[in-house]
Amino acid sequence: MKTNRIALAILLIALAFCFSGCANKEVVTECLTGQTYGFWYGLWHGIIAPVDLVLMLFRDDITVYAPNNNGIWYAFGFVLGSGGWGFFGGHKSSRK
Repeated sequence: MKTNRIALAILLIALAFCFSGCANKEVVTECLTGQTYGFWYGLWHGIIAPVDLVLMLFRDDITVYAPNNNGIWYAFGFVLGSGGWGFFGGHKSSRK
């Protein structure tokens, strides 16, 4: 039984490598010109992420996560901003 799980895991990893090898390699340099977004923009983008998720279905120029960001600080702000929705939404649900 354990051998079957190991064989399945190896097969899934091999398939993942095969499918990722066929991925389209796009040049993203045109996305990385202009303003670089930092922590405060990440925080703002995290807060408005639910709205952006709906709007990006209808418009091509709206994304949830800014491609031209400065890395970890933008990601940290985004996580804090998007995590605030769960924190503020669960405040009223707790009963004493």
